Amino acid sequence: MAHVLILTASYGSGHNAAARCLAAAFERAGARVSVVDHFRELVHPLFDRASRAVYYALLRRAPLLWGAGYALGDWMRSDSPLTLGMTRIGAGRLAALLGRLAPDAVVSVHATPAAALSALVARGAAVPPHTTVVTDFVAHSQWIAPRIERYCVAAPEVKHEFVARGIPGERVVVTGIPVRAELAEPGDPRAARQAFGLAPGVPVVLAMAGSRGAFGRLPDVAEALARLERPVQGVVVAGRDAGLRARLEQLTAGTAVRTLGYVGEVPRLMAAADLLVTKAGGMTLAEAMAAGLPLLTYGSLPGQERRNERFAARSGIALVARSRRELAQALARALDEPALLERMRLRLGRLGRPEATARIVELVLEERGRRALP
Repeated sequence: MAHVLILTASYGSGHNAAARCLAAAFERAGARVSVVDHFRELVHPLFDRASRAVYYALLRRAPLLWGAGYALGDWMRSDSPLTLGMTRIGAGRLAALLGRLAPDAVVSVHATPAAALSALVARGAAVPPHTTVVTDFVAHSQWIAPRIERYCVAAPEVKHEFVARGIPGERVVVTGIPVRAELAEPGDPRAARQAFGLAPGVPVVLAMAGSRGAFGRLPDVAEALARLERPVQGVVVAGRDAGLRARLEQLTAGTAVRTLGYVGEVPRLMAAADLLVTKAGGMTLAEAMAAGLPLLTYGSLPGQERRNERFAARSGIALVARSRRELAQALARALDEPALLERMRLRLGRLGRPEATARIVELVLEERGRRALP
């Protein structure tokens, strides 16, 4: 039985969501899986909590500062001395973990453990076959570690960026971003609407902003949906933020907009919707693409989300709004122009990769099997 080590980090929900998808798929394929949070388990729990607190504070209170830091990080190589060793943090304990667990393969879904693996290879350490799964639609310098054996990326455009920045093309595979197994098969919109008590003949607009809904601008979306002068069913998902849910319920009281808390059945909810309004997190974008659900991006944060948003707009699968006025206009346009949504669905059908998780698992286990041959 193959043993696969998955390295993740709890910065945003996307990395851990990708790790869970992959872990479940590896187990279905008969592998044994260990999932390790790099910062919490290989650096220090206090460092993990403090650095995440700083990260979330920047996103909430100083997003432009985070965007500047993201741009600066893209300017530097992941192994640059200017990173002050932060990209290699935890490498020593990672080496000890590899020696203790002796995994047959390693998969990283975060940039820092990927860079740490690359640093171990540079030191001559014994490192099993290793794959980095890039969870955004961009090639950021901190993801580009020179000694990673394989990169799994979201789209051909991302592969082109990696190749342009020095990674040999044979080491970059376009797989898509790992998504839940339920998205591998098309959902039944009628059954999905029935499950959530939604009428079959009225458009459904779904609004989300990740598990931490407060990082998006959901109150703006809820108000815009409540003010629409055409028949529409709005569903706004507040995630785990009880205070935000209460505020959204107050804003939409007496309207056709419903507010939900944390929802485990996101694929079914996506199947029920005609349009998704969301900030452009990598995992949310990948799931919408797999579900064939047209997007309207709003509230995307500077940094990786703005670059994800740019990819979605250029690919013809998303409308973009930056202000409340643009949001209202884009919602009205999407609902008044069925041909526009249909064109977006056709593009999604060509670009979506619901089989991404299975493809990554196949590549990793295939490489492990090839290495095991005499």
